[in-house]
Amino acid sequence: MRRPLIAGNWKMHNNCAQSVELVSRLIKSVPASEVDIVVAPPYTALSSVAAVLNDSPIALAAQNIFWEESGAFTGEIAPAMLKDVGCTHVIIGHSERRQFFNETNDTVNKRLKAALKASLIPIVCIGETLSEREGEKTLAVIEEQITEGLHNVSPDEMEPVIIAYEPVWAIGTGKTATPEQAQEVHHFIRELVARIFSGQVAEGIRILYGGSVKPDNVDHLMAQTDIDGALVGGASLKADSFTRIIAFKT
Repeated sequence: MRRPLIAGNWKMHNNCAQSVELVSRLIKSVPASEVDIVVAPPYTALSSVAAVLNDSPIALAAQNIFWEESGAFTGEIAPAMLKDVGCTHVIIGHSERRQFFNETNDTVNKRLKAALKASLIPIVCIGETLSEREGEKTLAVIEEQITEGLHNVSPDEMEPVIIAYEPVWAIGTGKTATPEQAQEVHHFIRELVARIFSGQVAEGIRILYGGSVKPDNVDHLMAQTDIDGALVGGASLKADSFTRIIAFKT
């Protein structure tokens, strides 16, 4: 039985004080449940949030990672730096990184391997654009992103890896894939992981859905067989809405 995971990606929102206030409210409001909870504040708030999260059921994630351990890489953050500040998880390959910062499947692969080497739990994001979906290329795009992004990762190394399917056309647009559309892609991802690695890896891997996840659609999404959680954007910036998502009903 796969344990559900709900992750909040705060993107470029909230200063240190706002981040601490939000996570303090979450700690008080999140229900005791069999759900893993992760929040990903901006880099500048990681240390402050980590101090508040101590001994809480909420884990800390970074929104990106660099693949070198140290050196002349201005503006980048090394895996050990994330560990040092208290991160246990890291988001890799988000569509906004691909769209605005030239992220590729190759750089996703490098970041993934760096995260695994540092014992950070990677949340690897994949997803198609609107034109790719309309061109009936969704499954081909997903297969390429997974095949290249997970290249040369062993079945044993896959154990902590989390995949987040985020159709790009649904991120921050108010649009969302129907539960059936999401399930179709999630099922394809699980079958693909089985082909590349093993049935055991596929059965154990958690596949999250992201893309305008809200309190009013999370229940239907989480009722799908192959949806194991959610990567939440805007709705994770308010304690009440994120708490409701964490307390999804199926």
